[in-house]
Formats: sequence, C-alpha cells, structure tokens
Amino acid sequence: MNELLDALAFSFSVTGPIFVVLALGVGLMRVGLLNDNFVDTGAKLVFNVALPALLFISISKTRFEAAANFGLIGLGLVGTLAIFVALEWGARRWVATPTDRGVFVQGCFRSNMGIIGLALCVNAYGEAGLVAASLYLGLVTILFNVLAVMTLSRSLNTHRSAGQLIKGIVRNPLIIGIVAALPVSWAGIELPALVLQSGQYFANLSLPLALLCTGAALDFGQLRRDVRTTLVVGGIKLVAVPLVFVVCGLIAGFRGVDLGVLMLMSGAPTAAASYVMVRAMGGNAVLAANIIAVTTLGSILTTSVGVLVLRAAGLM
Repeated sequence: MNELLDALAFSFSVTGPIFVVLALGVGLMRVGLLNDNFVDTGAKLVFNVALPALLFISISKTRFEAAANFGLIGLGLVGTLAIFVALEWGARRWVATPTDRGVFVQGCFRSNMGIIGLALCVNAYGEAGLVAASLYLGLVTILFNVLAVMTLSRSLNTHRSAGQLIKGIVRNPLIIGIVAALPVSWAGIELPALVLQSGQYFANLSLPLALLCTGAALDFGQLRRDVRTTLVVGGIKLVAVPLVFVVCGLIAGFRGVDLGVLMLMSGAPTAAASYVMVRAMGGNAVLAANIIAVTTLGSILTTSVGVLVLRAAGLM
C-alpha cells in the first residue's frame, strides 16, 4: 500500500504543477488579466529567446558524453518515423476527407516536447531529466518539422522545396541554441559567470511563461466540430504512441531516467505549433485546434497514469 501511495505522490508531483499553471493560464485569460497580445508576444519570447537559452545553458554545463544519449535519440527518431508511416497508411482508411488527413497524421505524432514534455522531465528528474531530454528534443524536433511539412503538403496538394525546408530548420531558434551549446559541452569550456547567470534568468522564465501562454491559448469553444476525428487522434496520441515507445524502450533495455524521458516526451500533447502550420498552409485549422485542446486536457490523465504504472513497476 505504501508503495502505491509513493507512486501516486510521485505521479502527482510530476504532472500536477504543469497543469496547475496551464489552468491558471485559462483562468487568467477568462478574467481578462491575459489577452491575445500577451499570448502572442509571450509565445514569441519563449520560442525565440527563453527556451533556446534554457537548452543552451543545460547542454553547455554538461559533459557531452552525458548529454548525448545516442541510443535514446536513435529510438526516438526511428520510432517517430515508423509511427508516421503507419499513420499515413491508416489515415487513408480512417479519415474520409482527404484534406484532413495531414492534420490527422500531424496531430497523432507531433508532441509538445519543447514546453510540456520538457517541463514534465524537469519535474520528474530535475537537471538529469533536462539534460537527457535536451538533445532528444532538438533532433526529434527536426524530424517532426520535416514529416509535418510532408504530410500536410501531400494532403493539401501544396509544395515546399527542399531549400525552404532546410532554411526553416536552420533558422529554428531551438536548433540554434542546441548547436551553439554542443562545442562548449564537447570542449568542456567554462562559461563566464555573467553569461551563465544572464542566460539562467531567461532559462528560468521559459517554462512558466510557456505554460501560461499555452493555457491561455486553448479554445474549448471549437470542440463541437470534428469530434470523432479529434477523439481518435487523442486516443492515438496519448495512449497508443507512448505505449509503443515504452514497449520499444523496454525491449532496448532502457530503465530509469531514459525510459521516463521517452514516455514523457512521446506522451506529451500535440504541439501548439501544429495549429500554426496548418493555418498557414490553408488546412483545417479548427480540427488542429480541437486536437491540441483535447490532447492537452487528456494528457493530465494519461501522463499521470503512465508515470504511476512505471513508478509502481520500478521502471521509472
């Protein structure tokens, strides 16, 4: 009984603070203390400055051998690619409207790793979780972006050149922050205290501000449309995808922090950036928004259950 209570307490300590801040964002938006301008500006600040600073500081302070878990990263890349192929096959059979198939596929595989996934890893494991998740986040995010463009372009009959795709990846602030930190980590360079402390201020800002903006941006008024497709995506994203990753991780011999990071990152809700991309490319933005709202709410339960099960089994 004590072991179960300990597992429950650990599960709540991981997921509880994340969703308290998300709920605070929803509440502050409702009472008018936050508005759309704040959300837009805050999201840009997080994406362009605060989150890259967090990743840079985390990786640069860690020895490269500790930060670069190539087994974990390799499983993330291969697993994402395999799930994407399966979803592309399934979308042709499960989604009646051809132009919605790309939205469906992206909603199922593209996790909000940079905000919610990273915050969950920090809550679960502290600095060790942040280090393990940082390079995983950077490299798998590149694959996310490539696959998202591919599936949306195919279903919407649009086209983006390889040059445009590469330019978008090279200019991604998260990738820039990680790439800039790698030589520092590799060479074991000691950064000046002024740089570390200044960067840490922005790093400390990133997750709370990102979660507030995510909560404030949720629109539950759109949930009446495309309910069936939205719920199917939610089931795949929050249950099937993390289950596949956890099983593959167990087979590969991952335990502890590695297995926990794999589950928390793959089980995070659909990335908010998926809505921006769908809207920019002329797709079904309402469906994309529904998917984000439902998976964000549903992940409160599914992530807590996942943490509870792995913790009770002594695997996390």
